[in-house]
Amino acid sequence: MATYSIPKERIRIEYLVANSRFYGTIGRADTVDQAKAFIQTVRDEMSNATHHVYAFKVGYGGSVIEGMSDDGEPSGTAGPPALAVIRGANIGDVVLVITRYFGGTKLGTGGLVHAYGQTAREAIAALPTELKIKRRTLGIEIPYPLYERVKILVSHYDCQIESEDFGAEILLVLHIAEDDLAPFSDALRELSAGRLQPMLLDE
Repeated sequence: MATYSIPKERIRIEYLVANSRFYGTIGRADTVDQAKAFIQTVRDEMSNATHHVYAFKVGYGGSVIEGMSDDGEPSGTAGPPALAVIRGANIGDVVLVITRYFGGTKLGTGGLVHAYGQTAREAIAALPTELKIKRRTLGIEIPYPLYERVKILVSHYDCQIESEDFGAEILLVLHIAEDDLAPFSDALRELSAGRLQPMLLDE
């Protein structure tokens, strides 16, 4: 899938159960390192909390890296319910930290699963999202006589030009929406009678 929903901003919600306070902090992470940094930031902001459970999903569709932690809660009662909610939310590049302040009443295994799952659901429900377009990076070596025609062709597709290097030929580097990659490549070959072959630079 070439477009998918991602968090538009970071938010935090609160969920109360049996005197325990659960805070769901959710936001965007394009990489695992960004997810880890997000988690550490929340830990630092709420350093006196009892637990900082987390779940994240970087990417979308067939290219996903996931992570989670129960952070001291009984195994399987915190991280997995949170990750299950994220998996079912039709969203990518997302990290969620659920911070618990213990209120003195033990919730039991079932109660913990419900509390962490419900906090995750409420955080997802409150999260503003936007569409992310997956892009590929192309390099095209263009003879000068074809340059203007190629630039016109580029303007008809969802492309972002990164650089133009004017040497013996012109090296054009651009980022193109994945859905446009095949039709653009076909049109480029047709325009140049097969002379121009775009090179994928991000493989």
